[in-house]
Amino acid sequence: MVAFATKQSLLLLSSLLVLIGVTTGSFYENFDITWGNGRANIFESGQLLTCTLDKVSGSGFQSKKEYLFGKIDMKMKLVAGNSAGTVTAYYLSSKGDTWDEIDFEFLGNVTGQPYVLHTNVFTGGKGNREMQFYLWFDPTADFHTYTVLWNPLNIIFLVDGIPIRVFKNNEANGVAYPKSQPMKIYSSLWEADDWATQGGRVKTDWTNAPFSAHYRNFNDVDCCSRTSLLSWVTCNANSNSWMWTTLNSNQHGQMKWVQDDYMIYNYCTDYKRFPQGLPTECNLD
Repeated sequence: MVAFATKQSLLLLSSLLVLIGVTTGSFYENFDITWGNGRANIFESGQLLTCTLDKVSGSGFQSKKEYLFGKIDMKMKLVAGNSAGTVTAYYLSSKGDTWDEIDFEFLGNVTGQPYVLHTNVFTGGKGNREMQFYLWFDPTADFHTYTVLWNPLNIIFLVDGIPIRVFKNNEANGVAYPKSQPMKIYSSLWEADDWATQGGRVKTDWTNAPFSAHYRNFNDVDCCSRTSLLSWVTCNANSNSWMWTTLNSNQHGQMKWVQDDYMIYNYCTDYKRFPQGLPTECNLD
């Protein structure tokens, strides 16, 4: 009975710690500001992070942990007004010449024109898997949740819980899949007016600077992670259903709605770009 009571106590403590992690999501605990010379700052006792961009520099931050599979949420509110030429990047990436990467990038636009949500997946240092979307809401008016669910079966990109894109594990068909390189989370606000807005035709209007992007409610409870290169990647044993998650029929319907109504570019339909044939994964279910 003593052993049972101890086990129950430990499970209760673990559950409480998970709840605390969900409700706090402190940026002090989870991230390091890495560049910007004071242009990125943490407020509200660790609950709000803001990146700014001016004509001198942008700013950015990265996670303290590395992840190898996980369900990762971040609430973001993007640069308001005339954001042309600015890019707010939010992504996971490993290091080295054959890095893996999972990208959300938000390409700014002139006032009244929609942001472009740019997504990509890199495996072994090779990307060229871009899909781009408009959003069905104003991402500058309030915070919205952007989620990467990455497991051995697939990578699912979600916006406010709605799937917009899936990259499946098709290793059996010769398509590389990120599964062995732990990745950190990175985010930055930077100027890219040579390509970001309408192919670089619209430049940044610096009279609107400084530009700001805001972050809240980071959640990495459902993840496998490590805090040091010398440590093993460990998972939350009490919360691993995400590890084998794929889309259900309702989510397939949601993704079809988004892709039918809001997708503006799909590399898998760009025959001019791939005259020798579309990438292998484009021809698979």
